[in-house]
Amino acid sequence: MADSFPRMTELKIGVVDVYVIRPYREDWLVLALQRSPETRCPESWETVHGRMEQDERPEHAAVREVGEETGLTVDRLYSITCQPFYLHATGVVQLAVVFAAFVNEPGDITLGPEHQRFEWLSMEAAAQRFMWPREREALSHIETLLGAGDAGPAEDVLRII
Repeated sequence: MADSFPRMTELKIGVVDVYVIRPYREDWLVLALQRSPETRCPESWETVHGRMEQDERPEHAAVREVGEETGLTVDRLYSITCQPFYLHATGVVQLAVVFAAFVNEPGDITLGPEHQRFEWLSMEAAAQRFMWPREREALSHIETLLGAGDAGPAEDVLRII
């Protein structure tokens, strides 16, 4: 049995989840991306998600991933939370640093190769569409922290850009 578990599980901070939001209308719209058939979790819906490069700060990875996966430019970026998940194939508990990225209208999307479709959805519809419970939880945090349009008294702590 010991041979099938060759090393200790490690904790690694290495990915970002970025919830792209168009807030400049009556109701916020959240970007949902559908994965391509050739990728992991084919055809599932997710937020912008990606690995941090070596020596890259999470907020820089968030802005980079939004650009790579959507072609959008981040107008405002907020730090929201951190969420762990387990990758059994590598024996790693991965910690995702979670951000909310506000973008300007019109929010024209250019998809990268890992996604085949996108939709701008209400917060409620995005929560239903996203596959992972942690994505629904993060949307709840975003609504609680930024529901008034900014972070209020915590703006100086949560706002990065």
